[in-house]
Amino acid sequence: MMKRTIFLCTAFFFVLTSMASFAEQKSPGRDISEKLIAQIDSSSFIKEDFRTSPDNKHVAYKAKSGDKQLVVVVDGKKGKQYDAIGKGTPIFSPDSKHVAYIAGIGNKRFVVVDGREEKQYDGIGKEYPIFSPDSKHVAYDVKSGNKWFIVVDGKEGKQYDGIVGGNLIFSPDSKHVAYAAISGNKLFVIVDGKEEKQYDGIVCNLIFSSDSKHLAYGGRSGDKCFVVVDGKEGKQYDGIARRNPIFSPDSKHLAYGAKSGNKWFVVVDSKEEKQYDGIWDGTLIFSPDGKHVVYAAKSGNKEFLVVDEKERKQKQYDGIANLIFSPDRKHVAYAAISGNKQLIVVDGKEEKPYDGIANLIFSPDGKHIVYAAQSGNKWFVVVDGKEEKQYDGIGDTPFFSPDSKHLIYVAMIGNKYLIVIDGKEEEQYNRIVAINSRWKTVFDTSDSFHYLASKGSSIYLVEERIK
Repeated sequence: MMKRTIFLCTAFFFVLTSMASFAEQKSPGRDISEKLIAQIDSSSFIKEDFRTSPDNKHVAYKAKSGDKQLVVVVDGKKGKQYDAIGKGTPIFSPDSKHVAYIAGIGNKRFVVVDGREEKQYDGIGKEYPIFSPDSKHVAYDVKSGNKWFIVVDGKEGKQYDGIVGGNLIFSPDSKHVAYAAISGNKLFVIVDGKEEKQYDGIVCNLIFSSDSKHLAYGGRSGDKCFVVVDGKEGKQYDGIARRNPIFSPDSKHLAYGAKSGNKWFVVVDSKEEKQYDGIWDGTLIFSPDGKHVVYAAKSGNKEFLVVDEKERKQKQYDGIANLIFSPDRKHVAYAAISGNKQLIVVDGKEEKPYDGIANLIFSPDGKHIVYAAQSGNKWFVVVDGKEEKQYDGIGDTPFFSPDSKHLIYVAMIGNKYLIVIDGKEEEQYNRIVAINSRWKTVFDTSDSFHYLASKGSSIYLVEERIK
């Protein structure tokens, strides 16, 4: 399976600096109000691992307290002082109501959830705390002596020689926990405390189906790889694509890329499709209804789309990525490279080529397509093939309102930032607060939304209503 990052994106995300004043006010076509969330002391603020909550209404970050002590600050409220705060934390729960992080006192490490310290251990592994989808459970891996094990809601699991990083997951319904462990020179998966068969390797990440009834992953015995579904091994191959397998949204189908000799092909429900010189990693997707399979294949030095085993070779490119279906399942779009240009292809129809392409999305109703494009040193948003105003930069993925009638994004002019709604510019600011290195707004209704922004040393929740 091949992998490539081919698209340029000039995005601008900052956490803290000054912003032009925007107290409660009225702008043409919009009402705007703000609420103070946190006042940040720049002398103690640590910008790494700054977090905003999933609902984009809260912030958490690390701060210095004295010469050596560290604290976690949530919405301006300081927590207890510790010798260390773990990298990658704090984290918010999916419902934004809880915060967890790794703390250290001396040579001991432990997890803190909502200010409550859990048991101390010799180490916390790569599986830093994760919340279940329903936000009711917390899991992580720990070290005690020379052994590793999983802790779920304070309950310790069986000890092993190691825990495989990146493989601790909850099922979508939050009722099941799965992870991969090491015993001697063997690796195996544990589901709800039950060990599955041991292998020489786990070759791709664990994944639950959306209905939480099935678990799949890639295993290796000797030099052969295979997919395991609910403990049952599939056919052996010379390789399995790293980002596979994938379940269809309805949980009825399973697909993955496999290698035999020097050829790659897609396997859908155990049926092998045509072999190619390559299947581009990350392009294999199901349609929203689970009835169609699409991926980018390579033959020679050209790439093309394959839809339900039918090749679309009339459109061949130097590279393909960002394959997406429209929510109504009626359209397929992707970004392509042709020479030194990049372009969007919708249902086989090419749009205008540009120097760069980023952030391709459909509207919720599937009737509109939007992306950011680059021409020279300027960026702009393209809506249904129509170019909007050029800027020095465009923030990350634009957002549609739930009814698909409004489009919002962040743009940059010089060193100023502004919000653009339906092509109309908002007042300029010095900075917009980031969300995990991604700028984000949240629509509350079809005509109202909110986001976080900074003004001086203060962070505000900004709420806007489109009139």
